[in-house]
Amino acid sequence: MKYLILSLFSAILLSLSWPTYGFPIFIFFALVPLLLMEHEITNFSKLKRKSWSVFGLAYITFIIWNIVTTGWLYGSKNPDGTHSMAAVVLPVITNSLLYAFVFMLYHWYKKLQGTYFGLVFFVAIWMAFEKLHLNWEISWPWLNLGNAFSEYPKLIQWYDTFGATGGSFWILLCNVFIFYTVRMWQAGRKIKSLVTNSIITSLLIGIPIIISVIKFNNFAEKPIGEVSVLMIQPDLDPYNEKYSKDSIQILKDVLKLAEENSKGRIDFYIAPETAIPGRGSISEGGFEDSFLLNDVKSFLQTKPNSVFISGISSHKISQTKPENTSAYELQPGIWAESYNTAVQIIPNQKVEAYHKGKLVPGVEIFPYMKFFKPILGNAMIDLGGSVTSLGISKERKVFANNFNKGKVAPIICYESIYGEFVTDYVKKGANFLAIVTNDSWWGVTQGHKQLLSYAKLRAIETRREIARAANSGISAHINAKGEIEEDTLYEDQTALFAKIKLYDGQTFYVKYGDLLTRICIYILGFLVFYTLIKKLQSRNKKSV
Repeated sequence: MKYLILSLFSAILLSLSWPTYGFPIFIFFALVPLLLMEHEITNFSKLKRKSWSVFGLAYITFIIWNIVTTGWLYGSKNPDGTHSMAAVVLPVITNSLLYAFVFMLYHWYKKLQGTYFGLVFFVAIWMAFEKLHLNWEISWPWLNLGNAFSEYPKLIQWYDTFGATGGSFWILLCNVFIFYTVRMWQAGRKIKSLVTNSIITSLLIGIPIIISVIKFNNFAEKPIGEVSVLMIQPDLDPYNEKYSKDSIQILKDVLKLAEENSKGRIDFYIAPETAIPGRGSISEGGFEDSFLLNDVKSFLQTKPNSVFISGISSHKISQTKPENTSAYELQPGIWAESYNTAVQIIPNQKVEAYHKGKLVPGVEIFPYMKFFKPILGNAMIDLGGSVTSLGISKERKVFANNFNKGKVAPIICYESIYGEFVTDYVKKGANFLAIVTNDSWWGVTQGHKQLLSYAKLRAIETRREIARAANSGISAHINAKGEIEEDTLYEDQTALFAKIKLYDGQTFYVKYGDLLTRICIYILGFLVFYTLIKKLQSRNKKSV
């Protein structure tokens, strides 16, 4: 019972730490009860299957945390309008198993090499797992620890140096040291050691926060210019209207909002992810002949020097099979590839396109389709997305124009969770970030609130202002310090005007990305290699 209580305590602390309802102070010791549970079972319990007990109790911790923080996935629906249990059950079960397995690896390593090496391994393996979750095709970095502070940008201004992954390292380091302090007290009951370690813990937590507050209050970045942006929020029901309403009417509604809210010069009109065409998609080979895109150009003819950026659904048709596995055969000899696309539309110019590079597993991408499709067929979760895998752009793209200094990073929805990924836009010259998103699939839940909150981290990491256009909201203007300057109400059909400041230069994080993560991966490799060498040496001695 004691071990179960410790596991539940960690689950509660992790859950209470999470945005947008929680208080991140709990995250600094949320893993301590779990570490104590593992230590008690390993060293003092009479349980026969200690490793399985550790795994099972860790799984309880992580599945509760996942349910509380991402249970909003249940808000997504099947095509028939019923709520999708698979949409929440599969991610929660899978993600919890992965976290529990990471903790199990720590348990095994600690048994081999002792507490001190074990705790170093714990930090390194967790950081490596978060990196894996940022890069593989089953990517789900929603619960990476550094995200916990997204609602408190004033406390994490140093993310412009080490990013949200640096925040994960900070949190893990504090948890490990607090656990070490508790164990020292349990072992020796020495007041002096307790006081000393408590002071060190306070400094570990406090120094980065103090640095952040100073950076926040003395923000000195000089903008190189300013652009006027209108973010359009059409509030199109993603389950019914989007696929039943006429595409021409959908576009008319978008342009009507743009017209009604145009007050003075607008440099950029920004519409949300897949705002057009509604049902179906637009052929990229026929962009210049598309009556929908040409209607946008006609609208812009009355708005001199204005640019229109929008999310669209698009596709390409080919008579030869593309090399990648995301294309599908429409009929013998005819291949198609679909995309979630951002376009820049300017009168008398070719439409520029960028294809979403980070796809939602089970919705926009069939993970490791080459291996699993022969086994699973088309068994993908359908939340209004693709039943195959979408194509992607291999490199980030920046939209520029001849009318103003604005160089836009066209970030599409899920991409905004990925810190190092977003820095590639800035490296290509983006001086402000545009997030086009449709996070209406989850309804009135924490889902769209958390995704908005995570966008603040990208503003701090890159020191770029953000114009976020969301289908049903929340659309927002986020400044380079991660503060929301203005936003809209969810489920409001409206538009948001903002003066977006343009910044150049590159932060340390933009230049070097997830540096602390890479260091941890090197340390992890050393620890594993060191253990293997010791094992081989031990065997050689026995054989001699």
